[in-house]
Formats: sequence, C-alpha cells, structure tokens
Amino acid sequence: MQLKIMPKKKRLSAGRVPLILFLCQMISALDVPLDLVQPPTITQQSPKDYIIDPRENIVIQCEAKGKPPPSFSWTRNGTHFDIDKDPLVTMKAGSGTLIINIMSEGKAETYEGVYQCTARNERGAAISNNIVVRPSRSPLWTKEKLEPLTLRSGQSLVLPCRPPIGLPPAIIFWMDNSFQRLPQSERVSQGLNGDLYFSNVLPEDSREDYICYARFNHTQTIQQKQPISVKVILVDELNDTIAANLSDTEVYGAKSSRERPPTFLTPEGNASNKEELRGNVLSLECIAEGLPTPVIYWIKEDGTLPINRTFYRNFQKTLQIIQVSEADSGKYQCIAKNALGVIHHTISVTVKAAPYWIMAPQNLVLSPGENGSLICRANGNPKPRISWLSNGVPIEIAPDDPSRKINGDTIIFSSVQERSSAVYQCNASNEYGYLLGNAFVNVLAEPPRILTSANTLYQVIANRPALLDCAFFGSPMPIIEWFKGTKGSALREDPYVLHENGTLEIPVAQKDSTGTYTCVARNKLGMAKNEVHLEIKDPTRIVKQPEYAVVQRGSTVSFECKVKHDHTLIPTVTWLKDNGELPSDGRFTIDKDHLVVADVSDNDGGTYTCVANTTLDNVSASAVLSVVDVPNPPFDLELTDQLDKSVQLSWTPGDDNNSPITKFVIEYEDAMHEAGLWHHQTEVPGTQTTAQLKLSPYVNYSFRVMAENSLGRSLPSEASEQYLTKAAEPDKNPMTVEGLGSEPDNLVITWQPLNGFESNGPGLQYKVSWRQKDGDDEWTSVVVANVSKYIVSGTPTFVPYLIKVQALNDVGFAPEPAVVMGHSGEDLPMVAPGNVHVTVVNSTLAEVHWDPVPLKSVRGHLQGYRIYYWTDQNSSKRNRRHIEKKILTFQGSKTHGMLPGLEPFSHYTLNVRVVNGKGEGPASPDRVFHTPEGVPSAPSSLKIVNPTLDSLTLEWDPPSHPNGILTEYTLKYQPINSTHELGPLVDLKIPANKTRWTLKNLNFSTRYKFYFYAQTSAGSGSQITEEAVTTVDEGKMVNPRISKLTVAAAETYANISWEYEGPEHVNFYVEYGVVGTMASRQVDIATQGWFIGLMCAVALLILILLIVCFIRRNKGGKYPVKEKEDAHADPEIQPMKEDDGTFGEYSDAEDHKPLKKGSRTPSDRTVKKEDSDDSLVDYGEGVNGQFNEDGSFIGQYSGKKEKEPAEGNESSEAPSPVNAMNSFV
Repeated sequence: MQLKIMPKKKRLSAGRVPLILFLCQMISALDVPLDLVQPPTITQQSPKDYIIDPRENIVIQCEAKGKPPPSFSWTRNGTHFDIDKDPLVTMKAGSGTLIINIMSEGKAETYEGVYQCTARNERGAAISNNIVVRPSRSPLWTKEKLEPLTLRSGQSLVLPCRPPIGLPPAIIFWMDNSFQRLPQSERVSQGLNGDLYFSNVLPEDSREDYICYARFNHTQTIQQKQPISVKVILVDELNDTIAANLSDTEVYGAKSSRERPPTFLTPEGNASNKEELRGNVLSLECIAEGLPTPVIYWIKEDGTLPINRTFYRNFQKTLQIIQVSEADSGKYQCIAKNALGVIHHTISVTVKAAPYWIMAPQNLVLSPGENGSLICRANGNPKPRISWLSNGVPIEIAPDDPSRKINGDTIIFSSVQERSSAVYQCNASNEYGYLLGNAFVNVLAEPPRILTSANTLYQVIANRPALLDCAFFGSPMPIIEWFKGTKGSALREDPYVLHENGTLEIPVAQKDSTGTYTCVARNKLGMAKNEVHLEIKDPTRIVKQPEYAVVQRGSTVSFECKVKHDHTLIPTVTWLKDNGELPSDGRFTIDKDHLVVADVSDNDGGTYTCVANTTLDNVSASAVLSVVDVPNPPFDLELTDQLDKSVQLSWTPGDDNNSPITKFVIEYEDAMHEAGLWHHQTEVPGTQTTAQLKLSPYVNYSFRVMAENSLGRSLPSEASEQYLTKAAEPDKNPMTVEGLGSEPDNLVITWQPLNGFESNGPGLQYKVSWRQKDGDDEWTSVVVANVSKYIVSGTPTFVPYLIKVQALNDVGFAPEPAVVMGHSGEDLPMVAPGNVHVTVVNSTLAEVHWDPVPLKSVRGHLQGYRIYYWTDQNSSKRNRRHIEKKILTFQGSKTHGMLPGLEPFSHYTLNVRVVNGKGEGPASPDRVFHTPEGVPSAPSSLKIVNPTLDSLTLEWDPPSHPNGILTEYTLKYQPINSTHELGPLVDLKIPANKTRWTLKNLNFSTRYKFYFYAQTSAGSGSQITEEAVTTVDEGKMVNPRISKLTVAAAETYANISWEYEGPEHVNFYVEYGVVGTMASRQVDIATQGWFIGLMCAVALLILILLIVCFIRRNKGGKYPVKEKEDAHADPEIQPMKEDDGTFGEYSDAEDHKPLKKGSRTPSDRTVKKEDSDDSLVDYGEGVNGQFNEDGSFIGQYSGKKEKEPAEGNESSEAPSPVNAMNSFV
C-alpha cells in the first residue's frame, strides 16, 4: 500500500492555506524509521562546481543513510576510480567522503576531473551529482610597458585593467601606491569589466600611480598591474606653438576638450544584447563621456522596473535586478544627458533558465501488492529533457521489472513485490545545466507505530488553533483515529479536523478543550496508540496601549503599556523603536509599565512598539512619536529667466519636520568680491517655492535657501549654480564723506569706500574734488584707487571747504555726488579767557565766571573751557611743581561753571583756558579765593582707660579734617542698664587743646555710653561713640540667698519661682535636664526570651533613673541659684572676682516653650530655652543691674565662685556661661 492517506473529513478553506502548506511540508519530510530496511539516500555531497584550494587537501563529500548501511564507490571522468591503488586517496570510515592528501606530495591539477559517488545496499543504489573538481588559479599579469598618458583638460579617458583569467574570476579595484582606494564619482567610475572610465578629466586627475589590483579570494592573494601615469594639461596652458609640436602619441584621444554632448564609452553603438540565467543577478551597464559630466537614467521600454528587486549601482551607471526571471526579459534603455544633448542605448535582455524542479521525485513506501507512481517534472529555457535511471543505470538497460511502466516523466508501479525495491534517478537537463533527483521505492510490510512522544503536553492560547501531533508509520498505510478522554467515539465532527499526517486540529480551542487525547493507528498488521494532553491558557492582552505623542526637542515623553496575562504564564515586555532595538542610550528608561525618553532629539521620532511575549503568544501595540523640529534644508535649487538685473530662483522644500514652513529666507554669495560671505537677499512665504530676485551688475552670484517654521530656521541648502551679471557704471557714491585736517596746513578727506558688490564693474576708482567755501576758486579734483582718504596740503588753518567724492569704474561714472562741508586743520587757540572772577558759595562750592574769547582766535572747533584749580595748603612744605591740580571742563561756549567738592577753610588758585580739537590755549591769569570754615570731621579715635569704681579716663585724637579752627569738644554720656535702657544724659564741654579727660563720681559697676565730637565756628562735627564699665566694689558685696524654690510643670514647659536676698544687679542661672524614656514596640521577636529579658533590664534602669532624679530634685539638683542659697552664709565659698567672667544673662520673654534637655538658661522665674539679647560681648567685664518694685531681677550679675561644696557628680568649678553649656554637652 502507498504511504499516502486521505483525510477522514476534509475541511479546507482559503484562509487555512498556509497551515495546509505547513502540514504538507511535514508529510514530504516524513522519513522511514532507520531501524527498518530501506534503500540508500544521499544526505550530503560536494557542490557540482567544486573549486578547491591547491594548497590544502582535497575533500570530496558523499554521505548517505540506509538499512543495511550502504557501501560507497566512485567514478572519475566516467570510469571507476580505484582508490586502493592511489596511496594519497582515502575514504572516510562509515562514509563515502574522499580525502586526497596533496599537502605532503602530489599536485591538485592531477586530481582535476568529474567525480560521482554511488551508495549501494541490498535494496538499491543512489548516486550523487557529477562533481567537477578544479583547483583555483591566481595567475600573474603579463609584463607590459605602459607609456605615460598626456591629455587636455575635459577629454575622456579609459584606463584598461584586463586582469589575468583566474578561477574563480578576480575582484577588481583601483588604488594608488599608498594602498588607498581612488575616489570615484559620476565623472570617474569603474566598469563591470574592471576598466576605469573618466567622462572628462580634470587637472586634479594627474598622478603617476593609477594601479589596478586583482584579488583572488579563494587563494587569498592579490595581484597588481604596472602603475599608469596620467598628466592633464589645461587648454589655456597650450599655445598654438606647443600644440603644433605635440605628436599624436603624446596626447591621449582626439576629442575636443570643449563642452560636448554625451557619447557612450560602453556599450558601443545604439543597441546591444544581454543574456542571463534565471535566478542570477542581471547587471546592465552604461558609461558615457561628455562635458559637462552626463547623468544616466534607466527605463524598461515594454514595462516597469520591479520595485523590490531593482538597485542602482556605480552612480546609476549600473542597473541590477536580483532573482531575475523570464518575466524580466525585454528591452531596457539607458539615457545619458547633459546640458548639450541626450543619447540612448537599448539593451535587449533574454532570460534563459537551467532546469528547475516543478515536482521532484519523492520516496515511495508500498506494501506488497499495492500500486504507486514516481513523478519527475522540471522546467527550463529551453525545455529540459527527462531521463530515468534505476540504481544508477539508465532504465533502458536496467534489469526488467514487470511491476513498473515508464510514461515520460512518470513511472507507474502496480502490484509491487519486495524485489521491486530500488532507487530511481530522474535527470532533467538542457544546455545550461542539469538536475538529478534520487527517489526510492521501498516495499515493506510493517504494523503501525506512533513516532510522537507519549504524554506530550500541548499548551495553547484560547480561541487559537490547537494542533495535536500523531506522527506515525506503517505499511500498509495505517488508519488514524482520535479520542478524547477515556470513553467516547472517534472525533470526526465539528470542531475537529483530522489531517493526512495524523495531526488533529481544533480550529478554535476553548477552555473546555482542555483534556487528554488519544491517537490510535491501525492497519491489517496491528494497532498502536498514544496519549497527549492539552491545556488552554488565557490570551495575553494589552489593556493600556501607548498613545500618539508630539513633543519638542529637549523635552521628555512617556509611553504607557499595561499587560494582562494568564496567571500561569510569565510575560516579558520589550520595547522596540521602528521594529528594532531601542538605542543604547541612558535617555531611554523602562520603569514597570512605562517607557520614558528624556531630552528628546530629532532621531527619536518614529514608531515605538510595546511587545508582550509569553512562551505561547505575543501581542504588541504601537504609537508614533513625532518630534517637531526646524525644517530640513531645501534642495534642487535652479536658476531660470536669467537677465542682466534679475533671475528666477526655484527650489524644492525639505521636510517640515511636523511643523509647517512659514517662510523661506534667500541669501546670496558674491564669489568674485566676498567669497564665503553670505548676505540676506529676500524672504518669501512658506507656500512659495520660486522667487524673482533683483541683481546688481558685475556680481558672481550663488544663492542658497533656508526654510523657517515656528521652531526656527533650517540649515542652508546647497548653493545654486553661479551666475555672473554684466558690468555697469556705479549707481551710488561713497558714504560718510568728511573733511578734517590732521595738521594746521592740510585737509584730510575721508570716505567709506564701496565694497566689491557695489562697484558694479572692474576698475573701481574715486574722483575727489574740493574748493574753499568762501572763495571763488574752481574745483580741484584728483582720481584715486584702492584708498579711502586723500590729504590736501598747503591749506590755510581752519578754513571751511566744500568736498565731494564720486565713484567711477571702467564702464563710467556714478551719479553726481552730494557736496559736504569740511575744515582744514586746527591750531592751538591764541587768546586766554579774560575777566575771570570767583564767587564762593559755601565752604565746599564756588562759582567761576569768565569772558569768552573771540572765535577767530580759537583757530578750530570750540570744544569748551577748562578750569585748572588747586589748593595752596601746605605749599610751603613741598615743591610747588608737585601740587596736585584738579581739572573741570565745561562744554561749548559756556562762560561760567561751578566748582564742587572744595575743602573748607582752604586757599585756592585757578585759571581758565579755551579748548579746541587741537588742544588748549594759554591760561588766564591766576585767581586766588578762600573757602570759609566748615564743621570738623569726627575725632580720629576715642578710648577709655583706667576704669575705677567711680571714674573713667577718656583719651582721643583730634579730627583728621578740622575744616577750621577748633573751638571746643563736647562730651555727652549716660548710663545703660542690662535691658539697654538709657539713663539721664550729661553734657560736658572740653577745651579744644585737650586730648585727655577724666570723669569722676560715677556709679560703680555701671556701663556708660559716650558721645564725643569737635566744634568750629561753623558748628559741630560728626560724633564718635564708645562704651565702658566702672569696676565692682567688693567691700559692699552681700552674699546672695535664694529660698522658697517652687516648680510647676506643664506638658511643654515648667514655671520655676523663688525668693532672693542679696546684692542688686545679678544674673540667675537655672540648670535643668530632661529624663529620657524608652518605649518598646511590639515586633515579631516580642515572644522570644532574650528580648523579654532585655526589656525588663531596660525598665529597671529607667525606674532607677527616675528615683535618682526625684531625690536630686528634692535636694535642689545642680541649679546654681540653689547652690548660691546654700552657700550664702559662707563668704569664703562665695567671693566675687573683678577680673573674671559673668554667669550669663536672662530673657524677659513670657512665652512658654518646651524645656530643652541639657540646657542652662537665664530666667526671670520662667525658664525659657532661648537666650537673651544681652551678651557679655556687648558690656565687657562689669556689673549693672536693678530690681523691679516686686523684687524680680531685670539686670545681670557678674562673678565666679572660687570653690563649691562637693555634692553628687557636681563640678568643683562654678558654672560660667561657657562651663554651664559645656556641662550638658
């Protein structure tokens, strides 16, 4: 029976064609199990055209399988190849592969030939293709003498390569002596034959090392041709005499070097033919010469070029069509075009075909008595001839088999028996090649066997097809049935489909499709079955898809992608950009369900896809990111309607980058006068792509265009072609014409020259004309070039002139220029201002008046008057030449001015001078004036020395600027208490000759503030202030005593009160602390023994601390006021020292704030954590204080204990402000 089955129920539709094709491939790939008897099958062989490396051993492959294992034999050039007789040839064990050892001895050429392998066992013989073995060859170039080539610029040139014929053919490229590839372009390119073509040559093509290289990849060798020398000469360099002496051999080619229309260098003529084989690459080439360089275009005369298979190479000179077929036959036309003409060449393409399979013969397994057939169908151009072989022997002379019948490309078998087993070969051949296909007929009687693994688990997504495999073998062909579960009938009805290869298909699997399925295979020789399992999973879905986004450069964008999936599957989410990987850039970050792109750039625009993958399915969702940007530059600039003073420019806009173009900006370059410098020409709306441009004469114009949108301006386009306008006379004259003299006897005429753009033609010059304004002289003129000033000598001093400057060039003059007025050179003024007198306004300000000088005596442009003034103070003590003079200038024709900033009580001298552009005139006679007295400056210093109980001595230095005669000093002072309240002010006058004064009968231990200033007859000067403290009277000290201490604690503060007996002006210090507590939190370890023990220990420690704290509070703790009270009766313990620091200060604030642990603060019976505004720095060493009527303290107390009673952990040193703070740190 033939091993082909029909489905029990056919359910085929167009929508399932890909699936059916897949299943058919599975059938064709089905093999006979290797444990069964079967004829040989060739599994591996060397290629038909086998090029070997002559430096390595030759390995000719031939592998086959079969049962029993086949034996191998070889033919060489059609005759038996006895490998036993050649010691260099061995056959690989268990294989037919030949290994020819030529590395030790022998030559590869000896084994060149056509080899064929035969694999044979008792069931038949399979044969390989004819394997043509040839060693690769890389021959050297034949030596030749290459003459140097000399060409005129613009001629065409072909440098031949003509490489030696190698096997396989060499790869050709051109390089120089430095092994650098020669640059190629539309003008210079390499042809398919390896020659180097120049459409026209330029002087830069001159070189002596044009070298053609041939690379033979098989042997990894490179061969080099002799260098070719090329020299290109400009036509302008060849005069008639030299040209007449040049022989024909000295100058390459005979074509003119002038501009010319295109002609083809290859192929020649107007038409040619090309033949190519089906499946190869069709390469068509057209290379043209001409000046300017031609451009190549391609068309197909009777159709269109295939879009996806057509490529242009070598600057469009080569047209390539890959995977060419018979449909690509036809006429192709290449068109060469330049500004002077167009030419065409037609290439007729014929596509031939070596044989190719339509239906290759397939292995056939039959049971005894069954019928079958082998089919061998091939096509080609021309049509191939089909011939059959049996076990490698032409079927016409093979042993006769009554069960077979040959009918052209088909062999029909009927009632086969075991002896009918054989291997048949089908050969399809034409003039371009051949195909050889092996297919066996194997007659077997075998019970069914199932090849699919038992208990295979299939997992399928819901609502998708489920395919349950049941690969089987048997002869005769088994019948396949499927069952679900342990009971039930065969699955034949909807929704099941049984395929020929035994596969069960569930087109739309549902949750209820889950279960165990059994495949049963039966034939007349037996039965086999197999169980498989099916699970249905929920599909993966994207419930939140990324959305379209438009962002600006530099901003941040985020895409969201939320995925829902079957709980038994683990998804992986991948982000793609334009179906590729995300850029490896730190700006791209993926966080859970989001993709974030920071600092977006132009290249970030595109399609972003979120792909969710599981082992069973994948889903994706995409969103487009549009990055708005400035436009791309315009291109394809073209100049038309070229007139003398106008031209039309057109262009193609670039991409607007998602933001509409609002306007185009056109700029021009003048390559003749300002090469590389671009100027603004005009602007046109963004909807316009042409502009009519006004031009100036004699300018070599190039234009470029920039597009602009809401985001900015694009880069400039490529420059247009150049356009030179005709010359004309200048249409404007120089600007900024001036006439000024640099010397008293000359006139310097200057102007702003015209630039090259404004010259309108060659030979730009200037006609400079002048004459005196008030005279009857004729115009004097001179023509100059390449300058922007002219000096007229011998002029009278400061005389007005009329001046004009006119531009001219080789074409003519500019319009008549405007006349401007100038003056000849200035000289120093001759006369000093007269009648100078001074009016003193006050001690620092004076007003000066003078008479103007005659304008004629100025001898120039009057710029103003300048006052020099200086003080004669201390002039007797220094050289008068070093007196510092001050200068004030008054613009124009003013005849008076103010002198500010004078020093009071000073003698001043001044004079006045007139000023013109040349300088100053003579000085007026000196005038002397005096400033009255002013108030003095503050005394230079004030310090207090020798403080006693009731006196202070003041010392000072006089004012640095008395500004007059000092009459006396005024001293004011007043006491200051600890709250900065000021006492009564005492006013004291001190003689001016004093610099020291002692104040007596002051209060002891009191701070005083002093105000001190000097006086003149003009009034009092600025004051200087100082503060000082009188010393303490220790004999009157009374030991302080504090009693009735009470504490009232609130939630966030505490009130502390006491009664005080002792000296006035004292500070109180309260020392306090906060007892910390510890609360345990219930955690998972709360039940562990060690933790409970630790907590108990902590609680006990807290209890002990609370008891100690309570005891210390009852005893007064470490509060300094308590210590003072306890020590009040003992004067030895509580002495005060004048030279020591104070305890600190108190705050009067009444607001209550939480006590701060470890702080020590002043108090007015209310403890507050903030310090007072008073400080020891403000008041120095001393005491000053008082009590209110209720006895509360408002001052401060200063002093230090020499010793204290030892108590607990108290310090033996009295708490100073620093120590008090340190004791709690």
